[in-house]
Amino acid sequence: MAERVLMIDDDAALAAMVAEYLQARGVRVTTVGTLAAGRRRLRRESWDALILDLMLPDGDGMDFCRELRSQDNALATLPVLMLTARGDEVDRIVGLELGADDYLPKPFNPRELAARLRAILRRSGTGNLDDEKAVLRFGRLTIDRGARQVRVDGKPRLLTSYQFELLWALATHPGRVLSREAIMDLLRGKSLEAFDRSIDVHISRIRAAIEDDPKNPQRILTVRGAGYVFAQKQDSI
Repeated sequence: MAERVLMIDDDAALAAMVAEYLQARGVRVTTVGTLAAGRRRLRRESWDALILDLMLPDGDGMDFCRELRSQDNALATLPVLMLTARGDEVDRIVGLELGADDYLPKPFNPRELAARLRAILRRSGTGNLDDEKAVLRFGRLTIDRGARQVRVDGKPRLLTSYQFELLWALATHPGRVLSREAIMDLLRGKSLEAFDRSIDVHISRIRAAIEDDPKNPQRILTVRGAGYVFAQKQDSI
């Protein structure tokens, strides 16, 4: 079945172009021009991903992303690809901190948008790989690949689809220092640039979810100048 994607963007010409391009590649796209219309469609229908413009006539995309992530339903983990006419790195980092899975500045090549969308859809899907059914346990931390759930002391911790995949990549290589480039290779996607701050932002969000003290992490450690390492032994945490 084709993935269903909702696009919220008030640029009708751009939205039509994106919808035509993606639909020719098997993605069912619905476009709306306001946050109010987007809310209604998100509430009434089931979606596989959201393409969200940052600046809209009735509100700010970042505020809307924050609103989605605060939900106690499926919208809290809906994959979000954020678009903006502003290419400021600070905006990109803030967008990721608020829970967006990826961030693409305008103008963009529709082929790049399609590639990034495919990446976040792939990460959010269940798939058929053998390791999809695996459950990893590190002390009080449990990572359930099949259910796509992360728990600490049995209590669920909320992560976006990208953050879950990033945590899984680290956790399946415990004790090994992974550079940003190595992490990108493990994720098998090109939704982030290896030398920007995006991975650092996602790591920060993961730490906020799974660490007792995110400022003094014991599970995901930073090796300065080299990358990150997932601690092998966490029983004492």
